[in-house]
Amino acid sequence: MKQKQLEIILQKIPKPSNPVPHLEQYMTPATIAADVIFTAYNWGDIQDKIVVDLGCGTGVFAIGAFLMGAQKAVGYDIDPNVISIAKDHTIKNKYPIEFYTQDVSSIQTSCDTVLMNPPFGAQKANLKADRRFIEKGFDIASVLYSFHLKKTIPFLEKMITALHGEITLQKDYEFPIKWIFDFHYKQVVSYKVTLLRITTHP
Repeated sequence: MKQKQLEIILQKIPKPSNPVPHLEQYMTPATIAADVIFTAYNWGDIQDKIVVDLGCGTGVFAIGAFLMGAQKAVGYDIDPNVISIAKDHTIKNKYPIEFYTQDVSSIQTSCDTVLMNPPFGAQKANLKADRRFIEKGFDIASVLYSFHLKKTIPFLEKMITALHGEITLQKDYEFPIKWIFDFHYKQVVSYKVTLLRITTHP
């Protein structure tokens, strides 16, 4: 499958119907999600691997990983509404993907690769949320792919070093967030984000 084909399929994944502000449920755009999946695929982190999508929302990374040959793809999210949407979509399309409603800190599993677009920790109720996701990634996977606000990368570099991990790739994106909440005052705001590829046991 070509990257553009994957992007077209990922665009058909339903968006959250009732997004929760403090969970920062901003769906990863299909163009960016497809690029991340192909990046991970080219590093050998998708095909025949067990892949977990942490904070999966409606399942874009889990579905993308399955379509690119993952041995198994699993998604976890704290919000039962998005898990329900993800399950309905995968059943309709006959994708054998598992989705679970679970808080990130209570997940107990193991996998080869974690793909995630964690909360940026921009809301006061959710400060440092991205750190919890990275820590869980270190617990369960050998390799993480994770999005973060570009301005937070120097702090995260120190954190990852302290956890004895290694950043093997940094890739910058302009991440458009469309108006979905009452407190948004612009139709679309672009954030500078960086994708990190992290090996947890170098």
